[in-house]
Amino acid sequence: MAKTRIQKEEQVKDISEKLSRSRSVIFADYQGMNMSQLGVLRKSLKDQGAQFIITKNTMLNIALKQTAYPTLPDDVMSGPIATLFAYEDEVSPIKALVKALKEANLGRIKAGYLGQELLDSSTINKLASLPSKAELQGQVVGTLAAPLLGMVNVLQANLRNLVYALDAVRKQKGGDTQ
Repeated sequence: MAKTRIQKEEQVKDISEKLSRSRSVIFADYQGMNMSQLGVLRKSLKDQGAQFIITKNTMLNIALKQTAYPTLPDDVMSGPIATLFAYEDEVSPIKALVKALKEANLGRIKAGYLGQELLDSSTINKLASLPSKAELQGQVVGTLAAPLLGMVNVLQANLRNLVYALDAVRKQKGGDTQ
């Protein structure tokens, strides 16, 4: 059954609202994926604060024009499109989508937005290969803590050497050997 004009306007409004809430938006060709694969992917993305929906190209195009996003190239808007809306973390859902597409050996990333910036598929794949936010934070903390740990060891060395010297003097004078 064909959708009425009101239903189509509601769908465009819904997509526009999702676009305005999203921190990143990815457009993917999902051809070849079956419903169970899509269901598993959607559940994993939902757990990460993201949503993966199949969008009609014309509705998506109208919604994009109603927002501040730059227009998509024509090659992105050709063929079937599924859209990933990442609401919380910008990169984790992208990593999950790229991983799922690689594991299924189906579909491909077409393009996307990080913030308001248009990204091509190769940039998105590079972004997906970066370490997670928690891993990067751990690396920064480790980098900051390393010099401090070295300084603590240097400062403790004098005390340690004093203890060793006093122990050697005690042994030399025939002191208690525990």
